[in-house]
Amino acid sequence: MRSAGAFLDGPGPERFDRAIDAAFDRIRGNPVADAVMYGASALGDHGLLWMGLAALRAVREHDPAEVVRVTAIMASESAIVNGGIKSIFRRVRPVLDGPRPFHLRIPLTSSFPSGHATSAFCAAAVLSEGDRAWPAYYALATVVAASRIHVRIHHASDVVAGVAVGAVLGRLARLIWPRGESRPRVGVFRRV
Repeated sequence: MRSAGAFLDGPGPERFDRAIDAAFDRIRGNPVADAVMYGASALGDHGLLWMGLAALRAVREHDPAEVVRVTAIMASESAIVNGGIKSIFRRVRPVLDGPRPFHLRIPLTSSFPSGHATSAFCAAAVLSEGDRAWPAYYALATVVAASRIHVRIHHASDVVAGVAVGAVLGRLARLIWPRGESRPRVGVFRRV
């Protein structure tokens, strides 16, 4: 029996993944590009970058509850993606031929969708709510997501799916638990 993610190994996704990987080959090996991409990938581990940004904003705005809100949302996103979606697809990660220029943690979970891309875009959606710095959150999210292709831990299609899932989860989180509220709204989708 084929896995739910078998369609990802078809000719269309494979062509897309190869084309994007070839584009990244143009900058792989560049010391600056490698340092930025490996650094972004490491900062994205376990949501460290996003928790740090939430803490900075909480200090800046004297709102410690914001750290609790963002942490709870990111924990929920992680459970949905890593505990749910990835277990359905079970896609094999790209194979790297040769050594990496920097040490990097290699996850054991499915490649699809990219958890880094999902958490990055979920966090960008949540952190950008009512914040004039919103373009910076999305720029950081883009670098973290792209880094997973650069370091060859994800296929490009994994990252595209992660961006989409993360953006949707982030927007849902904003509906369920808007910034400035002490707890999530219950029954947010019920008619009033």
